[in-house]
Amino acid sequence: MQWLADHAPVTYAPLIAGSAEQDIVALQQELGFELPVDLRTWWTLCGGTRDRAFAEVLPPFYTPYSAADALDARRMWMKITRDNWGAVEAEPEAGSMAWSWHPAFVPIAFDGCGNDLVVDLRPGELHGCVKEHDHEEGALRKPEWPSLTVMLDEVATALEYRTTVNYCHPNVTVEGRLDWRTN
Repeated sequence: MQWLADHAPVTYAPLIAGSAEQDIVALQQELGFELPVDLRTWWTLCGGTRDRAFAEVLPPFYTPYSAADALDARRMWMKITRDNWGAVEAEPEAGSMAWSWHPAFVPIAFDGCGNDLVVDLRPGELHGCVKEHDHEEGALRKPEWPSLTVMLDEVATALEYRTTVNYCHPNVTVEGRLDWRTN
């Protein structure tokens, strides 16, 4: 976060320092299981943005959710799944395909076009991986990262050393906004 404050102040400005503990607990209660330590830690450091303002911190153009906003997004996706599919349409293991929203997906960021980054908490070897959930296709692609910790480490390294993460390269505009350039 300090890198953003120092190098991309326009992107940093709407970020909130951390989610309230009661919001993290409320999300856990609705999920019915404990959140992974890395996700709880992330939300103690980054509480999303004020009024869901765009701050595209995560490549290629994702803005972090607060724990409360993640709960709202999850509720919306669960309703869409009930209304359109009736039942979840997904393979059982983490990292595998999901045609609809899965109850074990925890949204962590949004792109403003109806897509989310999610931590996939289904059981299996890739439990805790980070996937893109497309509002039209679901989560059909392979995981973007094996864990939230790896994602955050790769993003921090890309920012610090101006290297590529996945297919995105960080650029800071003259106005001080982080802009992920895609290859």
